[in-house]
Formats: sequence, structure tokens, C-alpha cells
Amino acid sequence: MDYRDCPRVLRDFLSYHENIKGQSSKTVAEYYLDLRMFLRYIVLIRSELPYETDLNTISIKHVDLDFIKTITLEDIYDFLSYLSEDRIYHPETQHPGQGIDNAARARKLSAIKSFYKYLTVRTKQLEENPVADVEYPKLRRALPKYLTLGQAQALLSSVKGTHADRDLAILMIFLNCGVRISELAGLNYGDIYQDRLRVLGKGNKERTVYMGQACLEAIQKYNATLPESLQNDNKRPLFLSQKGGRMSTNAIHRLVKKHLAAAGLDETQFSAHKLRHTAATLMLSQGVDVKTVQEVLGHEHLNTTEIYTHIENTELKIAADANPISNFKVSHDGK
Repeated sequence: MDYRDCPRVLRDFLSYHENIKGQSSKTVAEYYLDLRMFLRYIVLIRSELPYETDLNTISIKHVDLDFIKTITLEDIYDFLSYLSEDRIYHPETQHPGQGIDNAARARKLSAIKSFYKYLTVRTKQLEENPVADVEYPKLRRALPKYLTLGQAQALLSSVKGTHADRDLAILMIFLNCGVRISELAGLNYGDIYQDRLRVLGKGNKERTVYMGQACLEAIQKYNATLPESLQNDNKRPLFLSQKGGRMSTNAIHRLVKKHLAAAGLDETQFSAHKLRHTAATLMLSQGVDVKTVQEVLGHEHLNTTEIYTHIENTELKIAADANPISNFKVSHDGK
């Protein structure tokens, strides 16, 4: 195993498991690969690189104990969500998949837990262990978290501040159109045509997503706040940063978290990706066909979209049970 990219803090952990605990070189190599992926992901979300950047191109040589101390429970949940939803497996085959299974995620979480136990209990280099109470994935795939309609409305209603028009338009696109964060960051003004968005998805596949009236109006209101020279510039980024450039995925991620907190919602449980889940669930709750939702979300395989039907079925069962007629009993004699 080539450990040239291995930072000292990780190398010491691997040495401990090989030389003190006597674990096999294969086990140590697996620890390294899992923790390297984890640290590469954290470096990615701390940088201004696009979210879809290949993790294999990211160096972790500079990672040290001070960097490790900045990693939060929220970061760890985001990594687990990335593994579940976005991580590509078997990329070199004819049929690559998206989202690794629970067993593989559990192994990676186990490596992270061992790493933090070493840093907190064995060597006492850290005082707090953010992953101590994180539960392992269940064998059944967990239903994705999403906002209720009331929570989504509260989120939109709570948007305030200097960039309120821009941020509201961003949240509306997430909740109305169900785009990925990387897709939203990549939008240009010219990608809007009447009530439609041209979205460039995974694998450079284009799809058209329709917007509701409120979403379109939010974009128009934000656009009207820009200098006239930019308002009709089809080549400019749809959403601009404070410096006038394209907003990064990390900046969008942070603003979503900020407004979730302002709305009184748990920002450790929800994220931009969960707003995409919310859009899918709200569409299905209004009777939209699952194949249509698949096209809106840009899912390659229908089974990826069908996870949301389990949520909808659960809500339909709750609604049916809440109906007073569900408890009405008819006597056998018809009286």
C-alpha cells in the first residue's frame, strides 16, 4: 500500500493498529483507504472546489491535529450522506452505481470511530469525540430525511438579511425543482427560458425542469437587484457571490444551513441535499407519478426515486388512520 499521501496524524494511528494491536496489514490498509476518503471529503467541503470534484485528486498531506479538531458532527453526517447518495461505486465498469450500500458505509464509519477513539482515549490528543454516539446504518436502507410542507414554508418565510432576495430564490429552486447543489451552482442566467430551467446533471446530461410561479418570481426579483449590465447577461452565473463571481457549492451549503437555523430547524439533520429530498416528497404527496419525479430529479435508475414512495405510502397510511371513518363500525344487522 502506498502511504505517500498519508499525514502524520493518520500514519501514527495506522502504526498503532499494526504494531501495538497487531492487526494485519490488510486491515490496516482498509483503515487507511476509508480514512483517506473521509479526510479527502472534509478537505473538499472546506475548499472552494466544485462538490463533484474527484476525491482521488485531493491531497491530505497537510491534514494535522488542528485540522482534525475543526471536524464537526455535521461534517460527519454530511460524509455519510455523500456515501449514501452520491458516491460512485464500480466506476470503471459498464454499469457504475451511485450510493454505496449500508454494509460499506458501516465499515467506513467503523474506521472513523476507531480513529477518534485512538485520538481521544488512547492518546488523549482530543478532548471530544464527535462520532461517539453516531449509530451504524441499519441493514435496511433508511428513508431520506425531508422537511414537511409546514417546515418548508417556515424556511422560506424566515429568509432575511442583506442577500435575502438571492437566498430566497436559491431555496425556492431547491424546494420547487429538486436540483442537486452542484447543478444549482452551475446555473447561468441563460439557462432560464420562460418557466423552465436547463440543468446540467451528472455525466453532463441535460434535462429541463419546470418552475412554479413563485419560484420564477423569486428569481426575477433577485435579478432586478443586480446592475443593469448584468440583468440580461445570459453568460453570467445565475447566482453571484459577494465578489461578483459564481457562488461555490460550499457557499450555497453554508447559506442553506444558516437559514435552516434561522427557521428553528435542526441544521445538523437537514442540508441542501435534504431540500432535494423534500421536493421529491412534496411532488409525490400531490399525486405526481414516480416516473415523472425521476425525470425531474435526473435519476438514472427508477429504484433511486422509488425510495420516496415508501415515505409517501407511510404518510398515506397515517392520513387514512387519522380519518374518523377508519374507526367506524357497522353492525352485522345493518343497524
